[in-house]
This record gives sequence, structure tokens and C-alpha cells, in this order.
Amino acid sequence: MKFSIITITYNAEKWLERTILSILSQSYPNIEYIIIDGSSTDRTVDMIREYAPGIAFWTTEPDHGLYDAMNKGLRHATGDYVWFVNAGDTLPSADTVQRVAHKLSKCKTLPDVVYGETAIVDADGRMLGMRRLRAPKRLTWKSFRMGMLVCHQSFIAKRTIAPEYDLHYRLSADYDWCIRCLKMAKMTYNTHMILSHFLEDGMSTTQRKASLKERYAIMCKYYGKFATTLLHVWFAVRFYTAKWVEGRV
Repeated sequence: MKFSIITITYNAEKWLERTILSILSQSYPNIEYIIIDGSSTDRTVDMIREYAPGIAFWTTEPDHGLYDAMNKGLRHATGDYVWFVNAGDTLPSADTVQRVAHKLSKCKTLPDVVYGETAIVDADGRMLGMRRLRAPKRLTWKSFRMGMLVCHQSFIAKRTIAPEYDLHYRLSADYDWCIRCLKMAKMTYNTHMILSHFLEDGMSTTQRKASLKERYAIMCKYYGKFATTLLHVWFAVRFYTAKWVEGRV
């Protein structure tokens, strides 16, 4: 069983090394490590060259954004599974992939999507806690109508069902991609493990609003406008009720 782990990076000299080391230190031997760099102007490329002997494929060239780079990574992947661990993100321990592979080896049929939990870390790698949205016991494409319940870095897909990212979406193509993978999946598997440490992003308020608009459009596409609007009304009521209760305590 071969895992293609893909890292996308751009001017990430502060965080890239810890990502690389978390992959190269894995005890599981059958890993194809791929790094796609978007023509960084800092020391990122020097760092990649330093660890090149352990990297199956890497390139540095201009791209049209994160998801274009991720598509490049997919095209070079040859593993049974693809797993994105981007610059700043890490695998929790040196035996993470080994433990996932051990669990999967007990399955009669290899699942199409493998998933788990996510811990959030800051720029210094310090643990901030678990991701607010938790992975459901059973995951289907309909699960994502409640939002992105599984972080992209804790979502492992069979390469044969993994489509390219839709570049129409600038900020939320990962959400769309996960739904499309799940629609193709006949079987999903919950590892009940923390699969990634995710670097808390520095997304601006403007970007966050644009991302939410994209997610709303994606939800309407897959789940219908009426159901999506109704769900968002419920989300808003729940949010403001919680705020009101919090203010009274």
C-alpha cells in the first residue's frame, strides 16, 4: 500500500522544514513524497534541495494559485492514496502512516476515503486544541452539508477516485473536491486517529468572507438552494443563541 503525500509551498521557509521532517521521519517505508513549490523567492527552494534525497519528486515553477499547484501534485502521484500535508502542517508522530496502514490492512476491501481528526497548532508548532468541527462516525458526501466536517489534511483519498481541483473556486476548492471524492466513494473509513496538525491560517476577514460565499455556492450546487438557505438560517440561530447564553453566564 503506497501513500503519495503532497506538500504545496510558497515562501514558507519559516514552516516548511518541520513539515518535511514530519514526512521523512515516518516509519512506514512505502511513501512517495512530492513537493510543489510556486517559485518561492525566499529560502524555501534551498530547503527543498537540502532534503531532496528523501523526496520522490519536487518542482519549483509559477502557478495559478494553491489549487493549481495541488493539481500538479495529483498528476505526479502514483500511490494508492493521496494525502495533502501542506507547508506548516505536520503528521502527529513518526508512526502515523504506519498506524493508518495497519488499520487498513485489516479491511477486506481498501476504502476509497480514509479520514480522522485534526489538531490545530500555531506558527511555533504549539498545540492550540482540537479543530472545532469533529469528524463524524460515518462520513458520506451528504455529511458536508453541515460544513467541512473533516479537515483537508485529515482526508486521504484513493488516487483513482481523486479528481482535479476546480479552479473556478479560488478559496474553497478543497471543500468541493472532498464532496466529489465522497460522491465517488463506495466505502469510507474512520481511523479514529488525529491524522494531522494543521497550522492555523492567517486568512484575512475579506478572504474569509469570500471563502464562505464560495462554500455557500458549493453547498447550493450539491444540496440545493432551499435546503442550504434553511441550514444557514439554523446555523445563524444556533450561533446567536449560544452568544446570548454565553453573555448571560
